[in-house]
Amino acid sequence: MFQNQLGLPFGHSTKALATKLAATRFSDLDQFCQNAHRRHVVAPPTANLKLSGLAIHPPPGPVLSSETSLLTAPPYRRALVIKLQHHGDVLLTSPVISTLAAAGVEVDALVFEETKPMLAGHPALSQLFGITRNGHKAYGLWGWLRAEWQLLRALRAREYDLVVHLTKRRRGAWLVRLLRPRVSVAPDALPDRFWRKSFTHRYFELQGERHMIEVHLDAVRHIGVQPTTASRRLTLTLEPETVASVRAILAEANMAPGAYIHVHPTSRWMFKAWSAEKMATVIDTLTAAGEQVVLSASPSADEMAMIHAIKARLQRPVLDLSGKLTLKQLGALIADAKLWFGLDSAPMHMAAALGTPTVAIFGPTGECKWRPWYVPHRIVASPEHLCRPCFRAGCGDGLVSDCLESLPVEAALRAIRELSEEVGRPIALAPAVIRLMPRSDQ
Repeated sequence: MFQNQLGLPFGHSTKALATKLAATRFSDLDQFCQNAHRRHVVAPPTANLKLSGLAIHPPPGPVLSSETSLLTAPPYRRALVIKLQHHGDVLLTSPVISTLAAAGVEVDALVFEETKPMLAGHPALSQLFGITRNGHKAYGLWGWLRAEWQLLRALRAREYDLVVHLTKRRRGAWLVRLLRPRVSVAPDALPDRFWRKSFTHRYFELQGERHMIEVHLDAVRHIGVQPTTASRRLTLTLEPETVASVRAILAEANMAPGAYIHVHPTSRWMFKAWSAEKMATVIDTLTAAGEQVVLSASPSADEMAMIHAIKARLQRPVLDLSGKLTLKQLGALIADAKLWFGLDSAPMHMAAALGTPTVAIFGPTGECKWRPWYVPHRIVASPEHLCRPCFRAGCGDGLVSDCLESLPVEAALRAIRELSEEVGRPIALAPAVIRLMPRSDQ
């Protein structure tokens, strides 16, 4: 029988093809991300989709903008890295900090106050500054202005000769003008004169197939600082007392480190979420095989509603720590898990930083740009929807994504089983068990 490049007969069902795709090794997926320039060419039909055989990481090297990059690293003394975005985005800047520090630069960082735990304790970080998001609402006009002035004085006192701004927020441009570093670099993202004249260097943000960490590193490549293999890795530091507090919670539930699967089925952006029914089916399959499962989520109303919907469908109890953990405690829970399963989210990046094998579901967002970094992983994504990644809030911005709704449970279960075997933490899921489990009330 004729077969396509995924080893399936031509005309094979979408469900079987998705299951096969989920089992693809993560090195194969990374190579596909290098070659599939989906913004510029039409992707081939899924029957001819090739996902085999190449390197693990995108090829390193400088990406030039309109200016000429410096050829050798100048003697920067102290740098400020600015990343004013969400938790996962902030964690993905840790390789920039490591790379600058490896070049002998003293590094500070400026982030939103609530995201500081993602960088707190980074061994290469000298000082960590925080800005309150919407501070004028939190403190009132005069309180906000006072806090802004105090922050500016503290930053000026550090006398930076380099500022690396990793977003297109204009606040970074204003800070560069006020701090007046010798060298400043930012994305070549906004066309107006104010933005372009605020920075001494601007780097081109290559989109699509390039991982966001490499895009961040292009900022320092552009000014002559090259990353190493070691400095490319994510860094997330956990305090011993935090780890001990989570292990005490697990001990009360008769769970040991390394003996449970951590499932985080939610995201800040719930249009990334899989259905509660399918999540419950995966969890029931795992617990039926004797696996211990721990659930987590943030305390937000949307995420807690998803957790309640999942638990209402479960046939067996699991340990639910949703809304009960700090960010660092969530990290400790992830670090002690035998495997992490969830969505494209900040906890997924935390799992990568902590070296926990990761199975991640991707829908409207792109695995080439946001996949787990430097960790054994599997991606579960639809091969049939050539419109993805669309980076929209669901199809038609309707908060429901067809590329997620169509994903079969079997694909996730196969990915979990095969990854667990690959990393030497086997899960007792026989191939015959990898099927849609009938509900007990059906």
